[in-house]
Amino acid sequence: MKAIIFGANGQDGYYLGLLLKESGIEVHETSRTAGRYIGDVADYSFVSSLIKTIQPSYIFSFAANSTTNHSALFENHQTISTGTWNILESVRLYCNDCKVFLSGSAMQFQNTGKPINESTSFEASSPYSVARIQSTYAARYYKDKFSMHVYVGYFFNHDSPLRSDRHINQKIVSAVKRIVRGSSEKIEIGDLSVRKEFAFAKDIVEGVWVLVNQEQVHEAVIGVGVDHSIQDWIEICFKTFGLNWRDHVVQNVSFKPEYKRLVSDPSLIRSLGWNSETDIFKLADLMIRYSTI
Repeated sequence: MKAIIFGANGQDGYYLGLLLKESGIEVHETSRTAGRYIGDVADYSFVSSLIKTIQPSYIFSFAANSTTNHSALFENHQTISTGTWNILESVRLYCNDCKVFLSGSAMQFQNTGKPINESTSFEASSPYSVARIQSTYAARYYKDKFSMHVYVGYFFNHDSPLRSDRHINQKIVSAVKRIVRGSSEKIEIGDLSVRKEFAFAKDIVEGVWVLVNQEQVHEAVIGVGVDHSIQDWIEICFKTFGLNWRDHVVQNVSFKPEYKRLVSDPSLIRSLGWNSETDIFKLADLMIRYSTI
C-alpha cells in the first residue's frame, strides 16, 4: 500500500511518516520546501498529477500555517481551503477508493472554556478557523455526495522536539537551555494562567491512524482531555534543572490571549481504542533532552 503526506515537513508529517513505514506503507512525502516531492497543495495540477500517478491507499493533509493571525488570510485560504478541494476532487476523479484524512483544529470551534467535542458548534473567529470550517464542509460534501472515505481529525495543542521557537512551548524550552548554559536573558510571557493541552505529536498521529482504519466514525476530536497552565509548563522546565522560574520570567501584562482555556473531550476517539501515552512531564523531558544542553 502507498500513502501521500501533504505537509510532510512538519512534526505531524514526520511522526506519521515513521508510523506508516513501520506499518509497511510506502510513503510519498510532499511539502513546499523539502521532501521527495516539492510542490504546493494549492496547485491543482501538482496535486492531481501526484494522486493520479501514485494511486495511494491513504492521503493525509497536514499542510498549513498554524496561525490565526489575520495577516495569513490568503495563505490559510490557499493551503487549507483550496488544498482540500484539490485533494478531494483529484481523489474523486483518479483514486476513488483512497482514504483521505484532513487535519482540523480546536480553533474552529466555539470555545466557552468547557471541553470541546464533535457536537460543539463551529465559530468563524479568524481566517484560519474559516478555512478549517470550509475544509470540514468540503469533506462532508464529498463523503455524502460521492461516498468517499474522508476523515477529519480535530487537533488540540500538541508539541514535540521538532517544534520551532515560534511556538510558546518550544520557545520556553529553548530559553531554559540557554539559561542553563549561562544566559542572563529573561523570558517574556503573556498570560501565565492560560490553560491548554500539552500532548505529544507522536501520540496524536497514532490517533489519526486509528481513525482512518475504521468505518464507523469520520470526524473525531483528537486530544488528551487534560489541560495545564503555561505557568505549569514553565515550572516543570525550570525545575528539571533546580532553578526558580520566577528569577527568569517576566510577564507582558498587555498581552491579550485568544482564550483562557482550550481543552478537548476525546471520548469518541478513545472509544475506538486510542489513548495518549505521554503526559506533560514526559513531554517536557522529551523536549528538554532532545539536544545536548
